[in-house]
Amino acid sequence: MLVLITYDVNTENADGRKRLRKIAKQCINYGQRVQNSVFECLLDAAQCRKLLAELCSIIDAEKDSLRVYYLGNKYEKRIEHFGCKNTYMPEDTIIL
Repeated sequence: MLVLITYDVNTENADGRKRLRKIAKQCINYGQRVQNSVFECLLDAAQCRKLLAELCSIIDAEKDSLRVYYLGNKYEKRIEHFGCKNTYMPEDTIIL
């Protein structure tokens, strides 16, 4: 299923900036960054639970926000893209 993960981390101090980097690193391990604090991740149920547990252990619930949108398996019809960046399809081959 395609999962959209967004986050807003309070970066007023060094601890916040460290949390921001940790969250981004975890998300990069599971998906593709599509905007600064937005990732699209193609996950199965177990991977999704693991990632959310990791992210929840990093954030400060008093200062940070984490939002998860479950787009499901038929996500192609639920995504529209406008603007300058190239469209990203999670199942496409990525050459590094």
